[in-house]
Amino acid sequence: MENPVIIFGANALGRAAREIFETNGVVVYGFLDDNKKLHTTQLDEITILGDTDNDGFLKLIGKKCEAFVAIDDNKLRKSIVKMLQEARHVQPVNAIHPKATISELAAIGHGNFIDCHAYLAPGSKTGSHCLVHANVFIGVETTLGDFVQVGAGSNINPGVTIADEVFIGSGVTIVSGVTIGKGARIGAGSVVVAPVKAGETIFGNPAKAVN
Repeated sequence: MENPVIIFGANALGRAAREIFETNGVVVYGFLDDNKKLHTTQLDEITILGDTDNDGFLKLIGKKCEAFVAIDDNKLRKSIVKMLQEARHVQPVNAIHPKATISELAAIGHGNFIDCHAYLAPGSKTGSHCLVHANVFIGVETTLGDFVQVGAGSNINPGVTIADEVFIGSGVTIVSGVTIGKGARIGAGSVVVAPVKAGETIFGNPAKAVN
């Protein structure tokens, strides 16, 4: 990637993304964040330029800059992605840590965050705008939808199907062949041995639905 990148979100995820881009030799132009108290201050020596809807900076995207959305709130993340697609006609770029491993036989979409020592196996498919944190294993022929979040140290075995907008906490194990429905939430440390319904929240070993 030759153009500099503007990061949406001056937060912990934004800091991690900044390090990934700069380690990959990509210049970070600045942050955009809706917290006005942060405007004109710096985060890791990078200036927080203004709001996420600041036309003065948005007009640079697609021409002189790329964009990355570093926001873990899915509703807000989706709204900014939609704005970039409709108003700027661009897709956010991927932020892939140089110490992550993505098989040449894996498929990956746009706007994903792939952190240090994550592994995406052959035949796996990761959609767009997913957050895959450090030390995550995504097995052979496993599919992640869009806007999926996978916590650090989670192990997703081969042949798992994960629908859009699923949240998976840190240290979760999902056994082979399981299907996770849209918008489901899986608590940290859980072991998932059975299908999970759309919108369901589960926790434990073995993981069970919680009210």
